[in-house]
Amino acid sequence: MRKIILASASPRRRELLTQAGVTFSIIPAHGEEKRTSDEPGEAVQKLAFDKAASVAEELGECEEKTLVIGSDTVVVFQNRILGKPADEEDAVHTLQKLQDNTHQVYTGVTVLEKKQGQWIEHTFYEKTDVEFYPVSENEIKAYVSTGEPMDKAGSYGIQGRWGIYVKGICGDYNNVVGLPVARLFHEMKKLGISLVD
Repeated sequence: MRKIILASASPRRRELLTQAGVTFSIIPAHGEEKRTSDEPGEAVQKLAFDKAASVAEELGECEEKTLVIGSDTVVVFQNRILGKPADEEDAVHTLQKLQDNTHQVYTGVTVLEKKQGQWIEHTFYEKTDVEFYPVSENEIKAYVSTGEPMDKAGSYGIQGRWGIYVKGICGDYNNVVGLPVARLFHEMKKLGISLVD
């Protein structure tokens, strides 16, 4: 049985992989996230690779065919990457910009596969457009006061309370949650790799 490791402590990514029937263990990536590009696709792919690589390094010698999955998600508005909010005020400010507008969510994924003693890299990214209904300042402040947006790129979770303001999405919903599972399975299938027994 192939050993699969998720290099993320994100409960949302864990849930998505579990729902897909993947058996895996979790080793969160450590170290500071350093974005080296302002181009969203490049940025998330590099961060996903860094996460997977740091966990692969931690593993040292491990069995053949082991997979390490790293992932990173950013929200982009008017070609600018929005990170996690610094504080509640920052979260309110971000959501004021996003309400009644369309933005993009990019998730980068790196899968490192142990093959003949070497780590082989497979990296891609997925992009989804998300449109919000108009949202009042009071509604935004009430949402931010729940604490839900504080650890999330773009200051919201589509699968949480903010979901009531989502007018529509174009692309993969799971990508917005944090892991484009269907694309991950598709990319692995092209390489002859099965993620489920």
